[in-house]
Amino acid sequence: MTTKERIITAALELAAQNGLGSVTMSQIADKLGIKKPSLYNHFESKEAIIEGMYHYLRDKSKEQMSLGQIDYGELVKSRSAEEVLTMSVTNYIGMTGQEELMSFYKVIYSQRSVDPVAAGIMADETRRMILATKNLFYALHAHGKLKAADIDTAALSFAMTVHAMMDYCQDCLNSGAEVPKDMIPGYIKWFCEQYGGNENE
Repeated sequence: MTTKERIITAALELAAQNGLGSVTMSQIADKLGIKKPSLYNHFESKEAIIEGMYHYLRDKSKEQMSLGQIDYGELVKSRSAEEVLTMSVTNYIGMTGQEELMSFYKVIYSQRSVDPVAAGIMADETRRMILATKNLFYALHAHGKLKAADIDTAALSFAMTVHAMMDYCQDCLNSGAEVPKDMIPGYIKWFCEQYGGNENE
């Protein structure tokens, strides 16, 4: 593990214990057993550590899920829209549900209303999901598997609905309530019934 990775891991552990707002550069240095000025050789601020943590953990989760660059045309050409969307949503849930990344998101969620860095990270993640969904929808449309008149709006609607459902399922899990396992699959099925093209079978 590199020094940068050790710093990120230490900061995440402290944030998970005490909340992101209470973590200081001094605490991170103490946890690592190094002098505080040494941190600045790797990150210019706590905010830079948090942003670095996001990119590092996201990339690590993608690697663990074997999610590299996606050839959307290849992905969709031999599958129905429902198969493609189910696969994509399942992969996204799996990626964001990796233990370390989920711990990070829990910390960020608790700070997003009061911390601009946390809010920016969540907005960035949402933008990434919307862009990936649009690229996927363009490919589905090009192969005749979706027939929405406005592909951008259809993709945005799909992405934000799934995002809200994921949040709801996570809230159920965290509160000890029953997680609605059929909610997202049911929505994907309904969506494809509404917008599926001639090549959707």
